[in-house]
Amino acid sequence: MTTRGGRHGLDRGALRHRSGRGQRHARGADPGRGRRRDPWRDLRGPHAEHARVGEAPPALIQETTALDLENAAALIRERRISPTELTEACLARIAAVEPRVNAFITVTADLARAEALEAEHEIAAGRYRGALHGIPVAVKDLFATKGTRTTAGSRILKDWIPEDDATVVRKLREAGAVLLGKLGLHEFAYGISSVNPHFGDVRNPWDTTKIPGGSSGGSAVAVVVTEAYATIGSDTGGSIRIPASLCGCVGLKPTYGRVGLGGAVPLSWSLDHPGPLARGVRAVAIVTTAIAGKDPGDPASADRPVPDMLGGIERGARGLRIGVPKEHVWDECDPAIATVVRAAIDALAAAGAEVHEIAWPRAAEYARAASQVLAIEARAYHMAAYPGREADYGPLIAARLRSAGDVDAETYARALRLLIEARAGAADETVAGIDVLAMPTVPTRAWTIEQAKEIGRPSEWTRITRIFDLTGQPAISVPCGRDPDGLPVGLQLAGRLWDEATVLRAARAYELVRGPFPLPPQGG
Repeated sequence: MTTRGGRHGLDRGALRHRSGRGQRHARGADPGRGRRRDPWRDLRGPHAEHARVGEAPPALIQETTALDLENAAALIRERRISPTELTEACLARIAAVEPRVNAFITVTADLARAEALEAEHEIAAGRYRGALHGIPVAVKDLFATKGTRTTAGSRILKDWIPEDDATVVRKLREAGAVLLGKLGLHEFAYGISSVNPHFGDVRNPWDTTKIPGGSSGGSAVAVVVTEAYATIGSDTGGSIRIPASLCGCVGLKPTYGRVGLGGAVPLSWSLDHPGPLARGVRAVAIVTTAIAGKDPGDPASADRPVPDMLGGIERGARGLRIGVPKEHVWDECDPAIATVVRAAIDALAAAGAEVHEIAWPRAAEYARAASQVLAIEARAYHMAAYPGREADYGPLIAARLRSAGDVDAETYARALRLLIEARAGAADETVAGIDVLAMPTVPTRAWTIEQAKEIGRPSEWTRITRIFDLTGQPAISVPCGRDPDGLPVGLQLAGRLWDEATVLRAARAYELVRGPFPLPPQGG
């Protein structure tokens, strides 16, 4: 189907174009000295405005789409590559890898080309908007897009074409981003696998027999296989951080209320958080800055200033105070995953961070309450919004909605009271005297897609991540290694309410200690 900010700081010394899969930050380099190699020069005729992308070899296309977001932005700003060339490269990449991974539900190729051309004209006229101007991105198909169908991964909404953009989509467009399309997800975002009976299963590019995690599976896969430079997902029990962990990218759940939910199909009003995914921490910070702020369409969004999330991001590990919880986190963690995550924490300590074991006595209580709030709010929304449509749900979500009836009003009231207390300051008491908490993102190894389709299969995938959906505290997953099956493992870092900056600093500090993280074999 084809249908239709503010300034962000760029560290000029940290931008260097290089061929191959990864990019490296070369601090101190001056991009004004000498010229970068233009990877598309040989595909431009003497009078052509754009390269002939259709003639580009696949390796050149992937070299271009594998640029990190800031490198791509610098090349656009310096007129070394155009938004149209980036967009055509991403569309070519989508065509090449989609049969294998199925990350997209809808590709908006014509719209993307039009937006890229508009970005070119604006930049040529001196109206450069910032680091997202002309950058191809994609959004989870849970967020309304004006004139483009928005399905929520469901049969029920398969023909819905919204009249307005969701707030996050509008803000991306205001920042000048180019929308490539809508990404696959678990039906109505109610699950952790991204298997989908209506639009096909999203597959993990590290092993296509395995799940990518969910519910924002397409959002993680698209950045890992370099179809897009950044994506938007949503997180209610871990749905940004879980696929980020299993696919090997960075995913941030901001503080509850930092990013507005206007125009998003809800799962749980009290727990839903929109947020970005990308291949690096700095890119996630840039996108978060662009989409944050008061949302008139979301009464829960906060009227707070949006901080400069790149401002202190390079402060490093030295002096960072890290708390490692003793309770709950390691209880049911796969030993191999625990080993990888503890090694990552040790690496931060070796780089100068102060690491302390801390008590987290309310962790299990928070996790239990999050499940109760999610169950009753999801059931309440679906019973009211889609009465009589039970036969149109897939079997997994139908079973979950039926079981949600087991949560009574008294249980919900107690859970909601705990949520209110946590967000009023009780949860931040856990991080008193430290800067961030560190722990695994996902405590178990990825299921196969066929295992994920078994109704009633026991799962504690969200036992760690959903705590921060209840407390509302910001939390990020950053790749820290691989499990014995060869799939990525995520290190989760969480901080105080409204302090995304410190969480991003900690994640960036680990990213620098770790070094470049590889893309999947054959790039997905």
